Amino acid sequence: MAHTTASKKKLLNRVRRIQGQIRAVERAIEEEHDCSSVLQLVAACRGATNGLMAELLEGHIRTHVIDPGGDPASKQAAEQVIDIVRAYLK
Repeated sequence: MAHTTASKKKLLNRVRRIQGQIRAVERAIEEEHDCSSVLQLVAACRGATNGLMAELLEGHIRTHVIDPGGDPASKQAAEQVIDIVRAYLK
């Protein structure tokens, strides 16, 4: 995953934030918080995980799928895929 090396610190910070959110879910369940609070925490975790997934997919597409010297139409198609992935994982 060479494309993650450049943004390794940024990605690790995101993962650590997600870990903190998961721990908050665990605490909320242990402390028997009401369902709506737990569901809200889980939704936040899902959003954070989806954001991480979108960032990793975008990096993969830009690094391994798009040919730097390739056809402009293929670059445009790849950009469209990135936009779709971001919208889907939002």
